[in-house]
Amino acid sequence: MADIINDVVDMEQTHFRTCNLCEAMCGIEIKHDGQKVLSIKGDKNDPFSQGYICPKATALQDLYEDPDRLRHPVERTADGWKQISWNEALDKVATGIQAVQQQYGQNAFGIYLGNPNVHNMGGMLTIKYLLHSLKSRSRFSATSVDQLPHHIVSMHLFGHMLRIPVPDVNNTHYMLIIGGNPLASNGSIMSAPNMRQKLKDIKARGGKVVVIDPRRTETAEIASEHHFIRPATDVLLLLAMLNEIYLQGYADKARPNNRAAALAPEIDKLATFAKDYSAESVASITGISASEIKRLVKEFCEAESSVCYGRMGISVQEFGLLSQYLAMVINIVSGRLDEVGGLMFPNPAVDVVNNSGPGYLGKRHSRVSNLPDFNGEYPAVAMSDEMLVAGEGQLKGFMCVAGNPVLSTPNGEKLDKALSQLEFMVALDYYVNETSRHANIILPPVSALERDHYDVTFNGFAVHNVAKYSPALFDKKDNEKHDWEIYLELAERLERYAPDALKDKRKGERDLTKKLGPKFLLDQALKHGPYDDIDLETLIDNPHGVDLGALQSMLPDALQHADKQINMNVDFYQADLERVQQMMQHYDDSQILLIGRRHVRSNNSWMHNSYRLVKGKSRCTLMLHPETAAQYKIVDGQEVKVTSRVGSVIIVAEVTDELMPGVVSIPHGFGHSRRGVRQKIAQAHAGVSVNDLTDDTLIDELCGNAAVNGVPVQLEAIETESKSLATVNLKSLA
Repeated sequence: MADIINDVVDMEQTHFRTCNLCEAMCGIEIKHDGQKVLSIKGDKNDPFSQGYICPKATALQDLYEDPDRLRHPVERTADGWKQISWNEALDKVATGIQAVQQQYGQNAFGIYLGNPNVHNMGGMLTIKYLLHSLKSRSRFSATSVDQLPHHIVSMHLFGHMLRIPVPDVNNTHYMLIIGGNPLASNGSIMSAPNMRQKLKDIKARGGKVVVIDPRRTETAEIASEHHFIRPATDVLLLLAMLNEIYLQGYADKARPNNRAAALAPEIDKLATFAKDYSAESVASITGISASEIKRLVKEFCEAESSVCYGRMGISVQEFGLLSQYLAMVINIVSGRLDEVGGLMFPNPAVDVVNNSGPGYLGKRHSRVSNLPDFNGEYPAVAMSDEMLVAGEGQLKGFMCVAGNPVLSTPNGEKLDKALSQLEFMVALDYYVNETSRHANIILPPVSALERDHYDVTFNGFAVHNVAKYSPALFDKKDNEKHDWEIYLELAERLERYAPDALKDKRKGERDLTKKLGPKFLLDQALKHGPYDDIDLETLIDNPHGVDLGALQSMLPDALQHADKQINMNVDFYQADLERVQQMMQHYDDSQILLIGRRHVRSNNSWMHNSYRLVKGKSRCTLMLHPETAAQYKIVDGQEVKVTSRVGSVIIVAEVTDELMPGVVSIPHGFGHSRRGVRQKIAQAHAGVSVNDLTDDTLIDELCGNAAVNGVPVQLEAIETESKSLATVNLKSLA
């Protein structure tokens, strides 16, 4: 017996890598035998996460071993899904795309990029080849149901859409969190593992953490204080706070030492920007008293250091862009931008900012809804109409790359219908999910453990500068392909009809990338980055990662505008105050408003086929306050029909004082009961999709971002005898 144990120990190997299942970039230590994962735990020697991991990390094993994961291309036939070879699949996909474009025009074929793409080194470094070869302007992504306002504000003020400053959580003495739940997200547009400890550290050094949210979230539970706020009224709170900063004289007090303000020629215009929004005038709508607003401003401005951080809750609502702008303005005028403990710019080893375009807003507008594009992508809320509404440019074909927009974008039922009517669709995904089930062909890439990894994107949002490269844990099999190989081979087929000069140029680039792989591209990016002693060889020699130091002051060098100034773009944002005034004048505080929520064990829709992450009691419930429950005669555990303008679902009630009265919450990412899905564990924990209630016409008009928070809904208690209906989307019963 002892010999057997010793043999097992001798076979055991250790692999260090970064978990890529969320933005936190936690270091993990994987024990394996060369073929099978034996254990996954935190890497104590990782300079960024220092041994911390959240429950999602262990799901890397589940994803790798999942019997539902596709390992070869499949084609949808009258008899079901049929396995086909890679050559046949790629040829048929290229032929299908070209048939659509030749008959209906280049832009009749569209593409959607889901958020797993930014967690994928090879994909991030090579997706451009696929996009170029499609030659279509009909592009969409998850950006416009998430962080789009962050990008636009940074583009306007700092000159690049990715020059986004992050809270210096490791040094701040006062953190104001509005519409964010970093204990569930591990930080978002703020890569920060172990946020629980970081927030505790703020309080331990005599500081304060304040959370503003319609729900008493996991973050609010450990904060110094929490204030409920009516959904989508954050813009009023932020306007009142900006007004108070000037009324109480804090902008003037900060001015002599305010380096950021000195770089902003329009800074004086902000003194009157919010003059019509007194704390008293917004108190009744927001639900936060005037005295509390004034106190928050005083504490924020008088703290040794402070930072205002606004995230999903203020991004995905009708005034998301203006709200993110105001949060940034508050940090600037109070002297907190580019200061230790305030809002600071990361300095990543791969300098994406200086090697990519700055971004743009509104060069073109969507055909049906006339919404502005951002950096070549139309808002995701425009997709369905572009497919359903006839006319020149109507989408007849579609590609979905690592996304599930039927569950993750507003009015999922409408998109479900639209996808079913396409003439040709392809999905790059390793699951048959709610979206990919509509595809004619699915091209599955390898899993995360079978590819090299470096966080090209999220090091740019890290609260401490680090660099870490992880080689693939397991070699892919001969009949499997990386994402980047699929992109390159599809591009090669699609480029056959390109002009010769362009074809030759791109072929040369593709051939070099195909031969040397993304590792070569990464090495070149590191060698041309800001750190002279960092290249791929250095990172390979340091498998735990390299500590590049704390965030440092980077102004004015961080600014990408040619004049090295901060362009406040006041007129653009001030014009949106007319909409704010209209909202205040017509505000209906009797409405029941729906918000989403996130759990640390979940990441949108793509983590629900892991048995480790879905075990335990159901998390897909309708949270509502006892007063709201009593108003509608709803009791805990009872089924409730929730109805919005676009649809209805039936879901079990969870009566809790975590929600403020008049607000209900459903987590996003669920809704796995649709026919044809092949994810057994997810289907066994199906829940309902909150995006069968969110409204594709409810948007931030300034930029087209989806407004999935603050959706008006009606509630109806379901009588006991109706419980056999279970928890379902009502339309799925038709």
